[in-house]
Amino acid sequence: METTVSPTTATTPSKSSLLAGRIISVICILFLLFDAISKIMRESNSVKGTIFLGYGENMVQVIGTILLVCTIIYIIPRTAVLGAILITGYLGGAVAIMMRANQPAYFPIVFGILVWLSLYLRDGKVKSLLNFGGKW
Repeated sequence: METTVSPTTATTPSKSSLLAGRIISVICILFLLFDAISKIMRESNSVKGTIFLGYGENMVQVIGTILLVCTIIYIIPRTAVLGAILITGYLGGAVAIMMRANQPAYFPIVFGILVWLSLYLRDGKVKSLLNFGGKW
């Protein structure tokens, strides 16, 4: 028996949806770049925060480099979905660390939602794949 898979048709986002997605995306990207670069440059608050969460001082630049690579992949339109997946993994680790340190974990959760929301609003393929509000 042969199964056929119907391709998802990408919808073109409206101008307002595209604008909102781009604004959210820029805010997310700026924050991620700031966080990554401050870790790579070993800014004192980044080092203190990383040590407070249980990592060694030698891990700050490694974590910053991983975040920078994920962010660059997210910035490139052709690889934005892969970047969002990688950032989601990074933020999942942040949630786990925050919970282990008895700190509130809502920020990485909300931030992960914003990363995907920006993609949903500006990328018709992601919107048609997720199909919120449509017939299931």
